[in-house]
Amino acid sequence: MASQHIIVGLGNPGDQYHETRHNIGRMLVLHIAAAAGVSEWKGEKKPPLQVARGSLAGRKAVFVLPDTFMNNSGRAVAHFVKSKKDAGNTVVAYDDMDLPLGTIKISHGRSSGGHNGVESVIRSLRTKDFVRVRIGISPKGVRGQARKPKGEERVLKFLLSKCTPAEKTELQKVFKRALLAVEAIVEHGYQSAMTEYN
Repeated sequence: MASQHIIVGLGNPGDQYHETRHNIGRMLVLHIAAAAGVSEWKGEKKPPLQVARGSLAGRKAVFVLPDTFMNNSGRAVAHFVKSKKDAGNTVVAYDDMDLPLGTIKISHGRSSGGHNGVESVIRSLRTKDFVRVRIGISPKGVRGQARKPKGEERVLKFLLSKCTPAEKTELQKVFKRALLAVEAIVEHGYQSAMTEYN
């Protein structure tokens, strides 16, 4: 059987989390699926997730949105990843406070960097060897660095707040670039995509 790529968008389900900064991975995967002409999403109960099937960059792809809260995302991913090869073909998109808004970074085989969703995926798959597409969400400092909010309460408020109109405009540009990056990962492998997009 030809292998397929598993494209996962991390976030929280439910209307109150729609378009919040912590749901940017989910928003990106919806954008990628739509760009690939895939619009038929199916809800599954065990584990709770939304799934759509199609192709991306000429390869078979399954698009997955976990319908559990962020820290339980791994169950939905493990549902599709049954081997080391599957893990290697998995791309997980998520928000990253260590990067300023407007940047994307592709990485592979690293720790979760404190992101609960990624931590859950690592635990469920029992491997770090999958591709991540990290979307920066922090305000930009004077030197272009990420200005992260300080303190647990402020961090949570920042993550679970809706994107501002200006951020949405910036994200439209970011999503165009991230779509090309994910297509490059699928077509040429993550090393080549990292060289081009990081």
